[in-house]
Amino acid sequence: MALFGFGVDSFVEVLSGIAIWHMVRRIRNNGNENPDRFEQTALKITGAGFYALTIGLSITAAVDLSRGHKPETTFWGIVISLISIATMWLLIHYKVKVGKQLNSQAILSDDACTRACLQLSVVLLIASVAYELTHIGGIDSVGSFIIAGLCFREGKEAFEKAKAKSFACSCGGACQANVKQDPAS
Repeated sequence: MALFGFGVDSFVEVLSGIAIWHMVRRIRNNGNENPDRFEQTALKITGAGFYALTIGLSITAAVDLSRGHKPETTFWGIVISLISIATMWLLIHYKVKVGKQLNSQAILSDDACTRACLQLSVVLLIASVAYELTHIGGIDSVGSFIIAGLCFREGKEAFEKAKAKSFACSCGGACQANVKQDPAS
């Protein structure tokens, strides 16, 4: 279940990535840092996707927990989370690099969202490894609840950004420090 939630979250992040790609093109073409209608709509769709994922994961995790459901294996969760952690680390590095080159606070702020994805990958890895070591079924459900909480936070931030018509940091202030430091350093 944690792997499924992580996968759906990744799909929602792809939608967000399309908006970021659009934004980078817009900034390069006219230097306008303010989001346009497409980006605001993408943020709302992204936020709604995260909220739907939060609800679905929470309900399924609760049902699985109450029924004592155990996954057959979490091996693929381990593999996918390790690949994702490496990929997210590289994305963070290059978002910071491009954001600094374009002098774009929006791209630098999006780095914080990628860091949230990195957190999801770490939760998936911990839940998957813990299950493989202990075979306690509830671990997968706990991982799903944590992923649901992170998805709720991401959905809330997406709606706040759309409402404010800004891609400025709304990640609990964490990205202010992230803007100043490159994860590879």
